[in-house]
Amino acid sequence: MKDHKKPTDQELRRKLTKKQYQVTQKKGTEPAFRNEYWDNEREGIYVDVVSGEVLFSSKDKFDSGTGWPSFSKPLEPENIVTQKESGLFDNRTEVKSRHAGSHLGHLFNDGPTGKRYCMNSAALRFIPKEGLEEEGYEEYLDLFEN
Repeated sequence: MKDHKKPTDQELRRKLTKKQYQVTQKKGTEPAFRNEYWDNEREGIYVDVVSGEVLFSSKDKFDSGTGWPSFSKPLEPENIVTQKESGLFDNRTEVKSRHAGSHLGHLFNDGPTGKRYCMNSAALRFIPKEGLEEEGYEEYLDLFEN
């Protein structure tokens, strides 16, 4: 099992881009249709950009038409934490990574299985299936065997 500890703020500011830091640490949102993974169709897994904890699989990714990467379910549900947000105009459910506490996006009840995990690309790091072993995620290779 990997060490999924959250780095110090100083380390995060060195490691992450400004956009990644704003999204994961300050609950930011990147623009729809102008983010790295909204239309990614490659096979692989998505991990928290901060900690590397496994979050989603391309097998559960779908085109929601929203311009953000959307998933019907997490690959590792124990690595996901949700909490209700109350705002002036809406009530939403925030999605965070368990170990690093990274803000990932929001959960909506309108996906193909009743759930839509609408994520920010800036909070994710994509690992293609051909890179899983090299990156230390070889236990997920069997997801992509036919």
